Amino acid sequence: MSESLRLAEVTPDSEQTTSLLEQAVANEDLFESLFARHRSSVRELVRLRMDAKLRSRVDLSDVVQETEIEAFRRFEDYLERRPMPFHLWLRKTAQERILMLHRRHISAAIRSVDRELPLPNASSVSLARQLAANVATPSEQINERELADKVRRAVAALSDTDREILLMRTYEDLSYNEIACVLDIEPATARKRNGRALIRLHQLLADDGVTESQL
Repeated sequence: MSESLRLAEVTPDSEQTTSLLEQAVANEDLFESLFARHRSSVRELVRLRMDAKLRSRVDLSDVVQETEIEAFRRFEDYLERRPMPFHLWLRKTAQERILMLHRRHISAAIRSVDRELPLPNASSVSLARQLAANVATPSEQINERELADKVRRAVAALSDTDREILLMRTYEDLSYNEIACVLDIEPATARKRNGRALIRLHQLLADDGVTESQL
């Protein structure tokens, strides 16, 4: 798929953001106004994707500020290339900061199904609820917290890219075209890998004792 076609199928920036971007080509001082329009959504993304261990070492507001600083540093390049909508570019920048901080503070080089993820407990519970929509009877129900822990372990066992695609699609509700922009892959690849990740996730949960009636 061509870059122009792929971008045509993602959620565009608002009219106000687009107008500010056009003005910013001649006046980069408008970056602060642009970021201010998206600060709450960036903060929400950071809140959703920071795990407990990282939260104990890094303040959420500091991550938002680092995202703003990094985005400003790369703003001229963004204006020249406009590789994706501004809101999606900020989301990508924020996620890159979270992953960088996670590597720096949590030593993510240690591969283990018990490692912490860039995904807090609240997000695990929400993802577990989506996976556990068809419980047959109350007697078969698994404790929500227990299921969330099992989901965390299963998601941790996925490859980094498959995990990101699964979370962006299932939890953040990004389209495959938007995921493709963020990860610089084809939408068809994003769709295929998400399907593969879901199959693998269900297999891992089954191995951990979660029955089909609990999913």
